[in-house]
Parts: sequence; structure tokens; C-alpha cells
Amino acid sequence: MAVSSNDLRGPFVLDTRALGRRAGNQKEYELTVPAPAELGIDVFAVPEGDPVEVDVRLEAVVDGVLATGTAFASLKGECVRCLDPIEDEVEAHFQELYLYDAPESDEEDDDISVVVEEHVDLETAIRNAIVLEIPFQPLCADDCPGLCPECGANLKEEPDHSHEAPIDPRWAGLASLHGDED
Repeated sequence: MAVSSNDLRGPFVLDTRALGRRAGNQKEYELTVPAPAELGIDVFAVPEGDPVEVDVRLEAVVDGVLATGTAFASLKGECVRCLDPIEDEVEAHFQELYLYDAPESDEEDDDISVVVEEHVDLETAIRNAIVLEIPFQPLCADDCPGLCPECGANLKEEPDHSHEAPIDPRWAGLASLHGDED
């Protein structure tokens, strides 16, 4: 996993030198960082640049640094049934082990987090935790009726909305018999 020194200046990057490499040492941080792009799903996400509050504890362990924390952010999007704007908040817990030395393998493993030049980058751990907490199909209310499938009218605003049932063209010829008694 190749990480450049330029990556060590990101808002989610923390310096671990204060921990040393002695197992058991720990340090707690409270951060407010701008949300990265695409932090969420298509219909519900943390807007880019909005604040993400992070409470994290870094703990030196034998093989690396264990980051345990919670991220708080505001979500904005739209209801998947009626398309009205909705807002909510997310609280996501995360835990990630950053290894001092990445295991040697023939293939580059993107699932392994490493300490780079005595720094850890929490962005991936926080991103994964937040995305997993976001509802896949966010609703403005559990009983949201949505939109009319025929004309798109908002059924929440027009609860008595209805359409005359269309006549199936295969049966249209029988409509002329309606009213005939013979």
C-alpha cells in the first residue's frame, strides 16, 4: 500500500509519535473535520465540507495502533418514496487496527491499514462506519405514502387522490354491452 507524504496532511490524519511504540499508551482526540466528497449514498449523505465531529482514542498495541472512536455528522437527502427533502443525524462507531509493518504478500491488500511515517489516516474507517449507519432507503416517515405511480402526485399532500381505473384494451369491446340485459 503506497502512501505519499502529501497524504499525511489530510484532516483525518493523526500523529502517533506521542504514543511511542509501548503497548498500552493511549491518547484521546476530539476533532471537527470537513466531510470528504461522497460521504454517504446517492439519496442520503453528509454534504461535502459539512463538519464531522470525531472522538477517537489511539492506543499503542504490540502490532500497531488501535483507533477506537465515534463520528457524528448531519445527513441531508430526500425521501425515496415522496422525494421530499429530509435531514437526520448519524452517530457511527468505528475501530481500526493500523499495523506498523504491513504483511508481505504478492498482491497489494487495500483492506489492511498501516501506520505511515508515524501517522494514521482515519478517513476510510470513519467513511465505512458512517456509510454503514445510513439507511439504505431513507424515508421522511415510516408511513410515507409516496407518489402516485400514474401521475406523480404527492399522496401525502393529496390523500384522497385517485384515478379511474383504465379499461384494458382487450376488454374494451365488452363495454358497449354494459347495460344490455340480453
